[in-house]
Amino acid sequence: MSATASGPAPFRVLVCGTNFGRFYAEAARRRPGHALAGILSRGSAASREHARSLGVPHYTDVGDLPEDIDAACVAVSSSISGGQGTELARALMDRGIHVLQEHPVHLTELTQNLTHARRRGVQYRLNTHYPHVAPVRAFIDAARRLVARQRPLFVDAATPVHLMHPLVDILGQALGTLRPWRFADPAPLPDAVGPQPFRSLQGVFAGVPLTLRVHHQLDPSDRDNHALHWHRISLGTEGGVLTLADTHGPVLWSPRLHIGRDADRRFVLDGPGTGRLGLATTSVVGETVPFRTVFSDLWPEAVGSALDGLREAAEQGGDALRAGQYDLAVCRIWTDLAARLGPPEIVRPATPRPLAVSDMFPARAPVPARTEGEAQGWTEAPVRTEGQARARTEAPVQTEGRAQGRAQGRTEAPAPAHVRDRPAVPDAPTARAEHASYTPSAEFFDLVAAEHTATASAPAIAALLADADLSAGPVVDVGAGTGLVTEAVAKARPDAEIVACEPAVGMRAVLTSRVFSDPDLRSRVTVTADAAPGLDLPDRVGAVLLCGVLGHLDADARALLWRRLTRRLAPGGLVVVELMGFDEPLDLPETRLATATAGRQRYEWSFRGAPDDAGGAADGVMRLHSTWRVYREDTAQAVREVHDSYRWAPFGLKDVEAESGMTARTLPTRPGAPPLAVLTLPAAPSGTPVTPPTTEDHR
Repeated sequence: MSATASGPAPFRVLVCGTNFGRFYAEAARRRPGHALAGILSRGSAASREHARSLGVPHYTDVGDLPEDIDAACVAVSSSISGGQGTELARALMDRGIHVLQEHPVHLTELTQNLTHARRRGVQYRLNTHYPHVAPVRAFIDAARRLVARQRPLFVDAATPVHLMHPLVDILGQALGTLRPWRFADPAPLPDAVGPQPFRSLQGVFAGVPLTLRVHHQLDPSDRDNHALHWHRISLGTEGGVLTLADTHGPVLWSPRLHIGRDADRRFVLDGPGTGRLGLATTSVVGETVPFRTVFSDLWPEAVGSALDGLREAAEQGGDALRAGQYDLAVCRIWTDLAARLGPPEIVRPATPRPLAVSDMFPARAPVPARTEGEAQGWTEAPVRTEGQARARTEAPVQTEGRAQGRAQGRTEAPAPAHVRDRPAVPDAPTARAEHASYTPSAEFFDLVAAEHTATASAPAIAALLADADLSAGPVVDVGAGTGLVTEAVAKARPDAEIVACEPAVGMRAVLTSRVFSDPDLRSRVTVTADAAPGLDLPDRVGAVLLCGVLGHLDADARALLWRRLTRRLAPGGLVVVELMGFDEPLDLPETRLATATAGRQRYEWSFRGAPDDAGGAADGVMRLHSTWRVYREDTAQAVREVHDSYRWAPFGLKDVEAESGMTARTLPTRPGAPPLAVLTLPAAPSGTPVTPPTTEDHR
């Protein structure tokens, strides 16, 4: 791996195997700083076709590999599973190639592999995979914060036997250490009770009492498909219990129930000292995702995280054997547990029949299925968190007010928590919202917004960004709508990466279609379902677009958004803000603002607004209404009407400056267009260190 005139060369990665190796290949293709260099397999037609579909060379022999490969991912079974993955890993290391090997690997082989890497001067890592999966990562991060505040009292964990090795790694990372550990043999099974799927044992892990339950049955030819469940972990302290409900989420927080008593030993339910009775009994962090999204997003992202670790190790150099001591300890613990449990019961069950939640709860209100694009967080139905219990989040209704100022940043559902590398915060302030989404009006949006964008916001933003330094991070378009401004920015800056965040399904459908229909956009624009303020932001951001967004957020949510944006905004970075054309609540009589024709139909858009009494007179929020009427060319009566409304907090540019702590400058635009301004951070005093983004960004 060498540097080029344009920057560091990509970390060229060879993937060995095309079963689980497909996720490694996808990670190498997607991950910034990496490049898929080829596929190595035994040469089946399927493997050759897979390499062809990825546009990379296919190899069948290590001796045929080119000299420019930096690393190899060995997603081939090791000897413990009846494969030759370990021999392949050593042959690759003999070629001076760094190796990331998929678990499981026998303790003896792992020791030999690390020793071999030391001799060859390369890096070797064993990938247990699941600690890198986003919901598990969120659990680990939260557990580390929890144990830093309170002493752990117990760990209760359950796993299928073939995922016990990753479980040990998850527990070690969550508790911050592995030692001391010791385990008792599993309790004997009673006579004549029949087959028992689980074996249980007690012990101590990192000095914390542990109860471990293992699904101790295995179909050797199809391990994953016959696991009764995947990882489940609860970590308890005096303050509550943190739970990973499943390997793929969600994470739960259950505060400790404690009720005061009076002199007569009766519960004290009201008055001083009872504030904690307002805590939610359980808060859900993140949302579940479809299984398809596990394979399309969560697993490749997890592999990408492991690849980042290998690349960092390769860049830093050092002794692979010394660096692998933690992995050896994890493997020793797993070996000890496996020896105590003995060989699993071999089963070959029939194909299971998975049930949907509607099968179990047929009377509950239907919940629209979330698409893969929306599944950036992790529950099938939104569950109210502690913060939402105090201020319920509803989904705002879209209006075409964006023709007067792009009305976005709405929270269609509770703001999702990412999934990849940031834990969600249960009580983060959220946008005030409505029951419907912007989807009803999405079909009409471009009929008028396209002209507004082309004559007002797009030229001004394109001119601003034309000479801006965007090398430190992408442009983030918050509330990107149908992608009109996103497209304009991409045309103005052919070198820029763009993240387009749009929570409304209908608007995002148009946005995604716009991106997919343009090869250039498709190569540079990432579409997410994120809603402000709970955005999944890159570590550094070059520019942020907030067109018609801020009025959808209450004061707490705006404060959180500004705090997160300013911490991640690169030095010299820009924030573009587009507001409505009024600074305080007022009555706006219904006015027809636009007409458009398509085929044999005419479309009319009317708009009105008034102070919203729902929040009280001091709320200072308006209720804005849009009405779309559709007429056939030969009728005077509308054949269809579509109504939307949403709440909007009006304020001016001075308010934005005061809230953000940034300096504002208005941008030139056409007369009558909504106010448009650029915000910049005040210059830091000479020598002031830049504060890196942390998990505090999300509080």
